[in-house]
Amino acid sequence: MACMTPSDAPHNRWSDLDRPPLNVAALRRGLLRPDSLWSSVDVVDTTGSTNSDLAARADGLAEGTVLVAEEQTAGRGRLDRTWTAPPRSGLFFSVHLTPGDVPVRRWGWLPLLAGVATATALAQSAGVDTTLKWPNDLLVTVDGAERKTGGILAERAGEGVVIGIGLNVSLRADELPVPTAGSLALAGAVSTDRETLLRAVLRGLEDWYGRWRAADGDAAASGLQAAYAAGCATLDRTVRAELPGGRSLVGEAVAIDGDGRLVLSTGDGLQEPVSAGDIVHLFAGPSEG
Repeated sequence: MACMTPSDAPHNRWSDLDRPPLNVAALRRGLLRPDSLWSSVDVVDTTGSTNSDLAARADGLAEGTVLVAEEQTAGRGRLDRTWTAPPRSGLFFSVHLTPGDVPVRRWGWLPLLAGVATATALAQSAGVDTTLKWPNDLLVTVDGAERKTGGILAERAGEGVVIGIGLNVSLRADELPVPTAGSLALAGAVSTDRETLLRAVLRGLEDWYGRWRAADGDAAASGLQAAYAAGCATLDRTVRAELPGGRSLVGEAVAIDGDGRLVLSTGDGLQEPVSAGDIVHLFAGPSEG
């Protein structure tokens, strides 16, 4: 009888022993408490997009619903960019929130809130210094260079918001989709256990969401505005903002204003807030040499 080589073996959920599947029962035990924000946790082997799945069910969906996928085949980022990675190499999940008592004009802070919660959780649970690129990227340092290891996408759905988070956890150098990508493993993480990381991120998100909601969505009063600014790698740098309509703007990123917008100081001395756009870091800030 011929022996199967590893390359001939059929793919299954245990094919990559360095990437075990998530244990949904353990996640539920750790997250679903009577006083918790999280109302349900489900894990699917594969789906197109967890954001799309939750958004399609948003009407009547309980706040705190969490959907995790071991693999996303049509994950989406901002500007309809795709997000793909090998099965079980990262965390790909979405949550449904209904902050109905917070003025809708303040809901724009939710993706920034998710960024603060995720970066803080990763620093604590993975031991990796994670910074924020406005408005929704998570950066780590790999071989002395900034690399994107995660992204956040928030979308209105029904009476609430679906927030999707994608994180490269164990992605190896030869698996990176683009040279500017990174992973927690490549950044020297002390832990790449996805259950530990997911619990930490969801607990951090619950904590920051509770503070923000208790302050009626006031980012300054809740401490969110200051926390985002402190962890934002975009501030104090010269950047180019690619704005809707094909316009671009170059200036120094000087502040995050009360509406979560990035404030650029342009060459003519004016300060212009940017509420949407693609940001390119051009030059490092003074502290980075």
